[in-house]
Amino acid sequence: MLVRRCLVAGFVLALGLTATAQENPAVKPLNRDIPRHKEFLKIVAKGEGDVIFIGDSITHGWEGKAGKKTWDENFGPYKPVNLGIGGDQTGHVLWRITEGKEIEPLKPKLAVIMIGTNNTGGHTPEQIAGGIKAIIDELQKQKPDMKILLLGVFPRAGGVEKGADAPKEKLNPKIEQINKLISKYADNKKVFYKDIGPKFLNKEGGLERKVMPDLLHLSEEGYKIWAGAIKDDIAKLTK
Repeated sequence: MLVRRCLVAGFVLALGLTATAQENPAVKPLNRDIPRHKEFLKIVAKGEGDVIFIGDSITHGWEGKAGKKTWDENFGPYKPVNLGIGGDQTGHVLWRITEGKEIEPLKPKLAVIMIGTNNTGGHTPEQIAGGIKAIIDELQKQKPDMKILLLGVFPRAGGVEKGADAPKEKLNPKIEQINKLISKYADNKKVFYKDIGPKFLNKEGGLERKVMPDLLHLSEEGYKIWAGAIKDDIAKLTK
């Protein structure tokens, strides 16, 4: 009877652990069948692009006034594909690269990933890290020869007076926790991790509006910092 009870308890525990993994909301694919996604399908159908950038509005912003010139100057030769959509969480990206088939026609040498900030409002750092790992796993499954440059989630701040810069203590603490977890995903063979977040901060560790006007999205100066921080990595990883 005791053995039976132990077996049952063990089975229940195993079920509980499995359920916990399945219940991570950050790994649940979220439908993103919107006009921008449909536009992506037309772009990728050409099959061009040595480098793909995957992310949310911050990646999306490379196409805007603040980022386009810097994008063209630094990444143009790689025929880069911008797969950033404003508001995306990890679940949206998972849907886009699975059911959405956004990378299916491509044979990229490198994917640059920066995702997770939109998850911070409702998910734990562990859940968000799990969502990012799921994206990496799916990319490697679909494109086993492609390398991945995983970027740490950029710093952000809130609760600051309008127009004021953000002191260090106002930075979102989840970002550092997420980055500590995802840094472990690098094997330095196919997956490479780089945290360029400190480059956006001032010498006191605060966040200035000249770099991130709303303390989240990048200015032209911010995009120049981003490009300068990874252009050598991209050149190396696409050889």
